[in-house]
Amino acid sequence: MNQSSRIALINVGISILVLSLKYVAYLLTGSIALYSDALESIVNVATAATAVLALRVSHKPADAAHPYGYAKAEYFSAVVVGVLIVVAAISIFREVYLGWFSPTPLDASLPGLAVNAGATAINAIWFAVLLRTGRRARSPALIADARHLLTDVISSAGVLVGVAIAAFTGWERLDLILAGLVALNILWSGWSVLKESIDGLMDHAVPPETLALIRRRIAAEATGAIEAHDLRTRQAGRMTFVDFHLVVPGDMAVSEAHAICDRIEDALEAEVPDVLVNIHVEPEAKAKQHGIPVI
Repeated sequence: MNQSSRIALINVGISILVLSLKYVAYLLTGSIALYSDALESIVNVATAATAVLALRVSHKPADAAHPYGYAKAEYFSAVVVGVLIVVAAISIFREVYLGWFSPTPLDASLPGLAVNAGATAINAIWFAVLLRTGRRARSPALIADARHLLTDVISSAGVLVGVAIAAFTGWERLDLILAGLVALNILWSGWSVLKESIDGLMDHAVPPETLALIRRRIAAEATGAIEAHDLRTRQAGRMTFVDFHLVVPGDMAVSEAHAICDRIEDALEAEVPDVLVNIHVEPEAKAKQHGIPVI
């Protein structure tokens, strides 16, 4: 089992722990805002479990049916995260609406607030772990989960302060207003996750800095060739796909052209994790004079 999958499994357990603590905090206080905080943690549990499944599928080796592998499975996980976030927000809005016309007494007891604060602290620490691991492994599923967790930490901190103020002032509807704000924050988080996931499914190109690195390595390692043109890149989860045309002298032996291609591929594989390179060799008559010049 790779590190991403291990972290994803641990994430499920931590999500269940945080959900349990936040629900206890809601039972101790009767706060709709804390209820909304707990409901968001239900989403965390569901998305953590989805991420485990997506990571397992995405790491399956390529086969005849999927010759480019299963890396895009992680984007489907991120889409599920976004949808679940939206569902949670709608559920919170429903509770706010019902509570506005039938308010319930608020008991912001110190034990209840302390339990919720402990759960928030656990989430804050775990967010840092998830984000670092997700970026290192280039995992959309883990990064999406980490970003959602960050919104949870921020909203939980705001809710804690607000519930304490509502209990101190006796303004019970402040609790409902806070719950509504949490729901709006969740919706924004869901939109961000969905937007990035759809972008990934549409074969988005690599970031500009990665593209510049790829161009430099091709120029440096293509000694003996004339130019490289029609460079294209795309990302699919942790995988990066690179293809381009390499122009060589018309009288160059196939073995020499192949050696240049091998050299370029080795250099790119050393610089870009999980890269798959496809090079189409062409004779000098195909040169376009506007590609990547060879150093």
